[in-house]
Amino acid sequence: MSMHDIEDLVAESVLVLDARHAEDDERLRDWFTALYAFQAGFDCSHTQGRVLDILLRRRHTYRLAPHEHPDYAQRREFFDGLTGFQALREIDEDADDFTGYDDWLADGYVDPPWLYCAAGTALWRRLVDAGRLTGRDAVPPARIALLDVVTVVAEAAERRGDPGLVAAWYALGPAMLVDDLMDVEELRDDPRVTRLREIVERCGAAAVELPDGYRPTDEQLDMLGDERATWWYDILATASA
Repeated sequence: MSMHDIEDLVAESVLVLDARHAEDDERLRDWFTALYAFQAGFDCSHTQGRVLDILLRRRHTYRLAPHEHPDYAQRREFFDGLTGFQALREIDEDADDFTGYDDWLADGYVDPPWLYCAAGTALWRRLVDAGRLTGRDAVPPARIALLDVVTVVAEAAERRGDPGLVAAWYALGPAMLVDDLMDVEELRDDPRVTRLREIVERCGAAAVELPDGYRPTDEQLDMLGDERATWWYDILATASA
């Protein structure tokens, strides 16, 4: 899958979850946090703007005036001079401690005329400590396993009649969706995996024709000799046989 495919996958998942669940469902904030943490593991662009209204309404993302940033008084000229999108965390690719771009939005970003930050990030914590965010907004997002989120996305996509979204998530395979320490027997016994596979079969996702690169070919699976992957993808291979 390309980076654009990952971006589309996350944005579509936000849309189906928002449409499926009640406005007062607090879990969406946690699910969205997990989805964007997954996206941050790839070289993806800033795509939150596609679904910004949802992220704001569900309290995943907060919008403030730039002068509300804790450093505004010390960096007023910098903030006042911003005319386009600007992530506020400084990334030095040549630094010894550089580990990637996972946290490039951790200090928030400015998209004039607004300052934005996501729940659970470094800037969010500073705003909580300063008393700017209180009550429910001051509660950090719960840590949710990606597989749990993918399963609820699959349920929502099934109800919407979107087997393609289910198939795209499932095609990511066990290497991305589950704990690397789980062997094939543990996968078979995991109720979340069972639930996801039931949705794949029930909604017709197993028969969806996926673009090249979305799943390993049978030849690649044979070369890998990965029992987990072979078992995981057999549901798709059987459907297309």
